[in-house]
Amino acid sequence: MREPISACIITYNEEYKIGRCLRSVTWCDEIVILDSFSTDRTFEICRRYTDRIRQNVWLGYVGQRNLARDMAQHPWILFLDADEEVSPALRDEILAEFERGTGDCVGYEFPRLVYYLGRWIRHGEWHPDIKLRLFRKTDGHSEGEEPHDRIAVRGPVKRLKNPIWHYTYDDIRDQLATLNRFSGITAQQRFVQRRPFHWLDLLLRPPFRFLRSYFLRGGILDGAHGFIIAVLSAYGAFVKYAKIWEIEHQRFAESRTAPNEPPDRPVQEGRSR
Repeated sequence: MREPISACIITYNEEYKIGRCLRSVTWCDEIVILDSFSTDRTFEICRRYTDRIRQNVWLGYVGQRNLARDMAQHPWILFLDADEEVSPALRDEILAEFERGTGDCVGYEFPRLVYYLGRWIRHGEWHPDIKLRLFRKTDGHSEGEEPHDRIAVRGPVKRLKNPIWHYTYDDIRDQLATLNRFSGITAQQRFVQRRPFHWLDLLLRPPFRFLRSYFLRGGILDGAHGFIIAVLSAYGAFVKYAKIWEIEHQRFAESRTAPNEPPDRPVQEGRSR
């Protein structure tokens, strides 16, 4: 008999996507949900698929995933985001692999195929976007800098060929909102880590991000979609470093202002009384 797998999913207000995600992992031996007190129908929808649900205050992507991992009862963990789906081909590939036996392998990685503005994206920065998401519980955990967590394992990893499907953004407005949120998290993280702002980052990284996405990684082959992705990737890089500058600028201004003393005001020339 194959080793059992626990699918672990973290959620918050995902009522329009979570059903598709959960249907794609009904073949797993357990579905574990860690919800951050959703205010929509997410919790209700999850209850239709599993009773292994817990609500917890948001600990960040790393903390939340590790808590979901600890909740799992089986030796293998499959991490999935609420806006992702295990493709039927990947499901069959995983099951075939486990029927043969995993041997000394402690993790499996596979590509992620993004659906964006009505089409699948097969070039540029977003493809093949290899992710390690299936791993032996005793040999892996989540780590990394917010908001970009990753799975670290101790031991051999095998790459499968079939993808997770990722329904990344509803539209450009949703994408811009995510870029704004993630850039703020990253900027704050860098400030806490005392990683200083450099003007060269702000000047050079955004155009390089566009060139890499659109030309070096072949985003041009995705037509208008590839161009929009490359431009917005460059914009995201610009906003991130601009926010790092903003935080340092604000802290510097605050350090020059004495406690309980308002900032200096320009002296207005004129006749005194």
